[in-house]
Amino acid sequence: MNGSAVEPSVYEFAFPALDTFVRVEAAGDAVVICASRDTFSEDRRQRFIRELAAEGFIPDHYRWLGSPAPGSTGRVVWLVDSSGFMPGPARIAHTRRLMLGFFSGALLLWLLMMGALFAGAAG
Repeated sequence: MNGSAVEPSVYEFAFPALDTFVRVEAAGDAVVICASRDTFSEDRRQRFIRELAAEGFIPDHYRWLGSPAPGSTGRVVWLVDSSGFMPGPARIAHTRRLMLGFFSGALLLWLLMMGALFAGAAG
């Protein structure tokens, strides 16, 4: 096969004030923006796309999305889907094991300290 596949560029952004995560995937002539929540107004979406283009994350012709530049091609798809930002089952299991270890260690340390306190008071 003689065709060349274009690897998508993937960037992730966090907006703590909006409690929103955004993933930007640029591949070929399309840009897919996936947000965890619908917190961006239409005006803010346009400004975000212009900022992405100005910073070089996506092709420069997206800077003029409202008034397309001559000869520009491409499209932007904006999706709102929180499921892509949730941890998978392996990560959840790892976190549970880690927290169980922390709590077990804290309980063991507390028991040792209490035993030392009572042993010191008795002797």
